[in-house]
Amino acid sequence: MTDLAAEKCVACRGGEPPLTPSEIAVLLPRVPQWQVLEQDGILRLHRLFKFQNYAQAVEFVNKVAAIAEEENHHPLIVLEWGKVTVQWWTHVVKGLHRNDFVMAAKTDSL
Repeated sequence: MTDLAAEKCVACRGGEPPLTPSEIAVLLPRVPQWQVLEQDGILRLHRLFKFQNYAQAVEFVNKVAAIAEEENHHPLIVLEWGKVTVQWWTHVVKGLHRNDFVMAAKTDSL
């Protein structure tokens, strides 16, 4: 089994199906601190990160933004005092793709 954080994202094309529940069940244990949630009918990976202050949270957001730009795969990021919420999903498939699990693992590695 490969390290998800070491993988590169692959370009997604419209028309690809999102991951099935069984595919999600295989990948989710590889990013155990993430949860799958449904929002607006779309499954997303969701995690809350906690920090000691606002500056540390901003620093983390900047690191997530850098890997998102590098991989050309961008999350929803909510920045608050001492915490950051990150959600990964793939817009063109309207759900979860392997790339989302790769990016969750990369986020964890920060």
